[in-house]
Amino acid sequence: MAIDHRHIAAVATSTLLVVLIASVLSSQAQATDVNYCDDEKYAVQVYGVDIDPDPVKRGKTATFSISLGSETKITKGKMLIDVEYFGFNVHEETYDLCEKTQCPILGDFVVSHSQSLPIFTPPGTYTLKMKMYGDDEKLLTCINFDFSIGFFAPIADI
Repeated sequence: MAIDHRHIAAVATSTLLVVLIASVLSSQAQATDVNYCDDEKYAVQVYGVDIDPDPVKRGKTATFSISLGSETKITKGKMLIDVEYFGFNVHEETYDLCEKTQCPILGDFVVSHSQSLPIFTPPGTYTLKMKMYGDDEKLLTCINFDFSIGFFAPIADI
């Protein structure tokens, strides 16, 4: 029985290609780095941020979900969102905290926000800063994180 070296080379090349694609895809599915605004110990701790899709796609809806925890009861509050692009403020919003999650809050909770981006949104890296204030206008937490908007406009769904 003769050994088909072309078949062995094709299998080896296919296996290498699958491993290469898997490593590229797994490196893209990385956690979003979250930083507190300063060294202060906040009443609300941030556990993580999930962005879907990541990178954000122009002309599509993106959802930002922030996992948090509070050891003190929060009955009302507000969130301020500022977005910067190359150091310039490009977007600001203020929300009633209890419209983004169920109040009263005690323990772990999630704040989610979905945003549709215009198709002409410039691609690149943006910085989002979120401040959360409680019942008495006291700052509960302050974080910032970067997110990316892809370079290519989405292809229309067929």
